[in-house]
Amino acid sequence: MKRFINKIGITLFTLVLIISLTNCSAIQNANNKQKGAVIGATGGAILGAIIGNNVGKGGNGELGAVIGGVVGGGAGVLIGNKMDKQAQQIEEEIPGAQVERVDNGIVVTFDETSGVYFDTNKYNINSASKATLNKLIGVFKEYPDTNILVVGHTDSQGSEDYNMTLSKNRAYAVTNYLSQNGISSGRLTTNWFGETQPLYDNNTAEGRAKNRRVNIAILPNEKMVQDAKAQAGN
Repeated sequence: MKRFINKIGITLFTLVLIISLTNCSAIQNANNKQKGAVIGATGGAILGAIIGNNVGKGGNGELGAVIGGVVGGGAGVLIGNKMDKQAQQIEEEIPGAQVERVDNGIVVTFDETSGVYFDTNKYNINSASKATLNKLIGVFKEYPDTNILVVGHTDSQGSEDYNMTLSKNRAYAVTNYLSQNGISSGRLTTNWFGETQPLYDNNTAEGRAKNRRVNIAILPNEKMVQDAKAQAGN
């Protein structure tokens, strides 16, 4: 299996990312279940996987509050086991997607080569993307004790304001499609960053294509956390 790895202040983002890097170096040789037991109480690694290392403006609401902290100890191991199984199922259902197990969660990245994509300057869900999302919806229904965060990004072509709006519309297109097809809206949160969080070089066509992406983070909800703590005797 591949590597399992709306608007808060720049200072908080920076602090969370620094803590994340410290934690990652300490546990780089641990397996996913062990990570749940030893990572500190921060969702910074998930945040980093979603937005990259370039902290900028964008989005709406409190992203940090959505991600929350990492559950450690025996409860973290139990949650990690459930998330491992879900991540593996997503990889099997959607082999083109990038699936990362990060802390207690899962980050799925779609770009123009991996199943969920948009035509130039468009934000409607096309037929190919619907087919991929339908597979993902099937997995989400099997694991109801999770929350889902959808984050939209663009490349740097066009104005910054235009791209911010485009990334918002694309992220909401995905969120709305999920809610219209059996996923409770209470599980869903939407975020967007326009062109401000590139992971690849916007000076190349390949880099721009990869930056036109949607991230989906899957996180344990309060019920899963409390059930795991009760089972672990925490």
